[in-house]
Amino acid sequence: MNILMTGGTGLIGSAFIHKYQDTHQFTVTTRNKEGASKKLGDKVTLLSSIDEIADIGQFDAIINLQGEGIADKRWSDSRKQALKDSRWQVTEKLAAMINKAEKPPKAFLSGSAIGYYGPRDAEPVNEDNVAEHKDFAVTLCQEWERRALAAEGTTRVVLLRTGVVLAKGEGALAKMLPPYKFGLGGPLGKGNQMMSWIQLDDMIRAIQYLLEHDNLSGPVNMTAPGPVTNEAFSRTLASVMNKPHFMRVPAFVLKLGLGEMSSMLLEGQAVVPDKLRNHGFEFEYPTVREAFKASV
Repeated sequence: MNILMTGGTGLIGSAFIHKYQDTHQFTVTTRNKEGASKKLGDKVTLLSSIDEIADIGQFDAIINLQGEGIADKRWSDSRKQALKDSRWQVTEKLAAMINKAEKPPKAFLSGSAIGYYGPRDAEPVNEDNVAEHKDFAVTLCQEWERRALAAEGTTRVVLLRTGVVLAKGEGALAKMLPPYKFGLGGPLGKGNQMMSWIQLDDMIRAIQYLLEHDNLSGPVNMTAPGPVTNEAFSRTLASVMNKPHFMRVPAFVLKLGLGEMSSMLLEGQAVVPDKLRNHGFEFEYPTVREAFKASV
């Protein structure tokens, strides 16, 4: 396939390109062509912006992963706006370009997150569920998806509702590891909040699966089938690392340090990938212990 990808230098995009660079032809948008070339290799065509594309119909599929890191900085008003703009604007523009194309791409896979569902208890959440309470993450994801779905009358739209991606030496796990390495790991707050995650290899395999199966559309939960409590997540990580597990970070400490963003750590959802499983996708890392063994 000839694929246009936004966010191609990020954790998921770059891993997908490296795994499938001999299968697909990639065009990636980036603000830093030199850095992107070093990271992605010389087989990838680089553009500064999607505005450089005269005809989006030249691509078989679009994978839209662009967006500022949601946990990179404290959520000030300006940071919230940057998180919105970095997702919403490119998604809206891509959908408009698809709708105007004489021969549109066959698939538009667009990023989203499990924050769409809002805070939940331990009851499993599948693609049919909607948010019960509105917060910033819910609003961010709902509008992100709405703009992508503007193209669903023209092409197949898939919404990638992604959980915490576990990868070796990168992403969320890399930020979690330092205290565990010193034997200071432990749960956050009460530890009963649910965590929905996916190992990076399963994430990129699932994206490829969605490209190949044109009977899949709409929201797809990009999470492993085994969501766990934060307590179990933390305890398993310590066990795999052969480290003690006795420290606990009080909720008030996280709230003081992170402000509103602490909700991402103290609240959660037990999201299950019903669409992927019901359509025959098989996870290589269905349990968090297996994922940690491959990622730590």
